Amino acid sequence: MVLSKPDFDVAVIGGGPAGGSMGAYLAKAGVNCVVFERELFPRPHVGESLVPSSMRVFRDLDFVGQMEEAKFPHKYGAAWTAEDQGAYEMNFKGGFKDSGDEINPESYVDIRFNEREQDGVDREYTYHVDRSKFDLMLLQHANKLGAAVYEGVKVKEVDFGPKEPIIRFNMGSKEMGVSAKMVIDCSGRNTFLGNQMKLKIKDPVFDQYAIHTWFDGYDRRAFAKKDSQLDFIFIHFLPISNTWIWQIPITDSVTSIGVVTQKKNFAKSRQDREQFFWEAVGTRPLLREKLKQSDQMSPFKDEGDYSYAMKQLCGDRFMLVGDAGRFVDPIFSTGVSIALNSSRFAHKNVLRALESNNFSRESFADYETTLRRGTKNWYEFISVYYRLNVLFTYFVGDPRYRLDVLKLLQGDVYDDAAPPVLDKMKKMVAEVEQNPKHPWHKLLGDMTVDAFRQAANTV
Repeated sequence: MVLSKPDFDVAVIGGGPAGGSMGAYLAKAGVNCVVFERELFPRPHVGESLVPSSMRVFRDLDFVGQMEEAKFPHKYGAAWTAEDQGAYEMNFKGGFKDSGDEINPESYVDIRFNEREQDGVDREYTYHVDRSKFDLMLLQHANKLGAAVYEGVKVKEVDFGPKEPIIRFNMGSKEMGVSAKMVIDCSGRNTFLGNQMKLKIKDPVFDQYAIHTWFDGYDRRAFAKKDSQLDFIFIHFLPISNTWIWQIPITDSVTSIGVVTQKKNFAKSRQDREQFFWEAVGTRPLLREKLKQSDQMSPFKDEGDYSYAMKQLCGDRFMLVGDAGRFVDPIFSTGVSIALNSSRFAHKNVLRALESNNFSRESFADYETTLRRGTKNWYEFISVYYRLNVLFTYFVGDPRYRLDVLKLLQGDVYDDAAPPVLDKMKKMVAEVEQNPKHPWHKLLGDMTVDAFRQAANTV
């Protein structure tokens, strides 16, 4: 009796950065894999700024040359701004008990990636990307390496029967199915398997929403102190609790601008949301002036339900990779880079499973442990930021901690179970919380240190 082989070794659901990079990693290793993408590329998408750890993936996949040919803006660093007056001004004096220092009276801090060397990263920059172009390029690269790619095909369900999984979908009016030894969910915030298998956990702390669009002709010199900062990502603090604005270069003249805020500030009607955008921008008069002088290129788009986790990232014959497994608030440009690095870590376990013919959850344990460690660190870093904005800028400006913070901003969050700089930050937050007379006490956000510690331990 001849046993039939599955149609593919690996089936990947989703063709975004996680699916494209996973398909490319596997195809490059000679794996018979297929990628199902429900949309037809190119398509617009939010999440346009990368962190330097992404460069390791591009190097692995021989993709750096294509990134350069696409002429995506080079991202050499980041800057954070605040009004000199207002609830979130940074120019507060008075250090912590153990330092004896004073905070530099600045309403502006910046950092360059080349201040710290990264193993496996040979460039001083990463990229800002037009996601419609970038995602298509990466998916086409996976196809050129040998991955089968089906666009416009929406997976309906995955049947985990007694043998190999069956991936079911429609081709026109005909229902079809293909078999694979295992399935990798890279479906992004659609969280296909997470929903099907009821693994999804809503984040107990973060409930951020965003409204955003592109502007042509926005004058980036308004906040850049020198020409070398024109292509930095800028984060603009607002006097609205837990609200901030991103400024991301897309081309020489096009800039992505988005307001991120808590759900309670986010109106139900589109008209009221647009009004909120301009009211939020209006708390930074210079920013509003420059935006009004530029051309809005498209209608506003909004994103919601930003943060969630999964009860498990792996199981027998499946893995969840990228946003399909975890999404944390985007304040430090984590989304695409976590997706890419998820593929970098996960594909090694997949290759080992194929070689040993062992597709049990235990065979993917290295991936799950690594991803949970990294996303936990991201989560705590972001939580400290929201709890006390000024603390973040203090650490960036303090030479004792600057490179440790930069390491996190570069995306190197997967090695240490508890980075010392994060422990220091949490202790300082606790000190401010416990001392109502501390000059920063009135600046505390409405998330407590206990809340983010509890959240990080439950997801």
